[in-house]
Amino acid sequence: MICTSAELQDGGDGVRFTVTRPAGERAAFVVRFEGKVYAYLNRCAHVPIELDWLPGRFFDDSRRYLICATHGALYAPDSGRCVAGPCQNGRLEVLPVVERDGGVFLVG
Repeated sequence: MICTSAELQDGGDGVRFTVTRPAGERAAFVVRFEGKVYAYLNRCAHVPIELDWLPGRFFDDSRRYLICATHGALYAPDSGRCVAGPCQNGRLEVLPVVERDGGVFLVG
C-alpha cells in the first residue's frame, strides 16, 4: 500500500513513495484530483528533477495543475500532460494505481 485513501485530499498535498526500476529506485508520488487518484514518477519532463518544492507539495496555487517548482512547468493532474512552461508537449511518466478498501496501491 502506498498510503491510506484518507491521506489524499482533493487538490491537496501528495504522498511520496519510491518505485524500483531497472536503473534503481525512483522517486514517485500520488495525488487526488477531482475525486480520483493519480500517480507519477517524480521527475519533470523538462529537466530530470523532482517537482515538489516541499515534500508532497505538487499542486500550484490554483490547485488545478501540478507544477515543477524549479522551472514552473505545469502538468494536468489527470494525465500528466504538460500544459504550460518549458516542458513543451512533454508528460510525466504515469504509474498505474488503484484505490480500494481504504488504501491506494501500485498496480503491477
